This record gives sequence, C-alpha cells and structure tokens, in this order.
Amino acid sequence: MNYLRIFRLFLKDLFLRRTMILELAKQDFRSKYLGSYLGILWAFIHPTIYVMILWVVFQVGFKSQPAGDVPFVLWMLCGIIPWFFFSECLSSATHSIMENSFLLKKINFSVGMLPIVKILSALVLHAFFIIVIFIMFLVYKIPITVHCIQVFYYLFCVVVLLLGLSWITSSVIIFFRDMGQIVGMVVQFLFWMTPIFWSAKILPAKYLNMVKLNPVYYIVEGYRESFIYHIWFWEGHYALTAYFWAVTGAIFVSGAVVFRRLRPHFADVL
Repeated sequence: MNYLRIFRLFLKDLFLRRTMILELAKQDFRSKYLGSYLGILWAFIHPTIYVMILWVVFQVGFKSQPAGDVPFVLWMLCGIIPWFFFSECLSSATHSIMENSFLLKKINFSVGMLPIVKILSALVLHAFFIIVIFIMFLVYKIPITVHCIQVFYYLFCVVVLLLGLSWITSSVIIFFRDMGQIVGMVVQFLFWMTPIFWSAKILPAKYLNMVKLNPVYYIVEGYRESFIYHIWFWEGHYALTAYFWAVTGAIFVSGAVVFRRLRPHFADVL
C-alpha cells in the first residue's frame, strides 16, 4: 500500500505542474536549434531529407519488392518512425536530469518533469513524421482508412512505456553512470529484435513468440496495422495487448516509485 501511495503522490505532483511541463517542452524544442540560421526549420528539414534518402535507397536503388500490396518504403516507414521516436526519447530522457543538474537546487522544482519534457519535445517531431506518412500514402495513391485514427492509441502506448522506462533510467544513471551505455546497447539490441526492416511473418512460430516479448514489437506492428493492414487493435490481439499493458503498467508504476524513492538523494550525489 505504501508503494501505491508513493505512486499516487508522484503522479499528482506532476499533474499539478502540467502547465510548467508544457512550457519547458516548448523551450527544450526551441533550444535544440538556437543559434542556427534556419532555427526550428532544421527540425523538419532533417526528417524530410531522411525520408527522401530512404525512398531513393530502397525504392530506386535496391528496387525493394512491395510488402503485400504496399510499396516497401511505406511499409518500412510505418515501422521505423515509431522506432525513432522510442529510441530518441529513451536516450535523451535518460540523461535529462544529468544535463539539468543545476535545477536540483531549486526547492520548488520537480525533476520528475524532465523526462516528460524530453518526450513531449520529441513528440512535436514525431507528429511531423506521422504527417509525412499520410503524405507518402497519398503520393502512392494508397487509400487511407478510418483505421489510421488508432495511431493515437499506439502513440499513447509508447508514451506510457517511455515514461516508466525513463523515470527508472534517468534516476539510476545518477548513481550508476554506466546506465547510459547500457541503455545505448539495449536500444541497439532491440532495434534488430524489432521487425523494422524485416517482416515478422518470415519467422517460425517459436521464434516469433520470443520477438513478441519485446514491447516495441506491439507498437511497431500497431502502426502498420493502422496504416497498412487496416486491423483494429482489439481484433485478434487479446493476449498480446494484455501482455503489453501488463508489462508497461508494471514498468510505469515501478518507474514512478523508483524515481520518488531515489529523488531525495540526487543532490547528494550530483
């Protein structure tokens, strides 16, 4: 019961500071490109160029075969875009407190906001990427169905997962500096364990079940089911959905409790 009380108080504190969190997220997004001539435009130029490179490499250069009735580049984009959001957020949120250690001296400042700020800041760019997906589907004249609205559900899934993970990693790294390297290695491992450039359908059932243990699998495939396969998340995914939310819920609660427990010792270490 004590852990549930800690969890509730932690979330209540963050909710009361929601306005400050939004303002800090805007400031973080602007500060990344402060001083450059094009400023915030770079945030959108980079992903646009990246999408163009992927199109040239896989559609023109390799002449990759369509994934079903959809060009390979569209199938790949629906997988790599949620992955980039996940990996970027986890990496930046892990170091968020270390990079802003001076804020620990402010009594009224809740450092639990910092991982959230990084996630919200990255969410702006991710929203642009999602718009790019819609544009690419229109360019290839692929019908866009109502199933696309459930991308917001999968976006909620990844944000909850990221919050729990980042609260753990951002607090542990203060006491165990190797956590940053471990997160980088785990992210690389998960990249190849997630069907981004390869289809999960090529795996035998016993190996596919192992891949499904990766929570990011649920999100990546969910984006594809929203844009390509036109499958609702409740259709035939009861076990996988239950597993994802059981794991994500446990990580989310554990992250809040761990962060709240370690928070009083941050200033002593830093």
